[in-house]
Amino acid sequence: MSAANKIQPLADRVVVKALEEAEQMRGGLYIPDTAKEKPQEGEIVAVGPGKLSDEGSRIPMEVASGDRVLYGKYSGTEVTVEGDQYLILRESDILAIVNH
Repeated sequence: MSAANKIQPLADRVVVKALEEAEQMRGGLYIPDTAKEKPQEGEIVAVGPGKLSDEGSRIPMEVASGDRVLYGKYSGTEVTVEGDQYLILRESDILAIVNH
């Protein structure tokens, strides 16, 4: 069982694995880890069942596992499971789905 499968988000939350930015800039300069900005693009690895409406019905999620998404720079909560870092955030914190 992978580490991502051990995290089951609740309600309208998703688990995202951040995608690392390229290690090298134009001109061949390397950026030290301390100077890098937090990634804002990631891949969804787990999706909650959806939020409950006031009437008690489940509102389906608009995103699915495997979607590449953009999210706010300081959104969500970072967690580490078996050495891998993930971000748990609400569906409303997702800005867009990236279509490649």
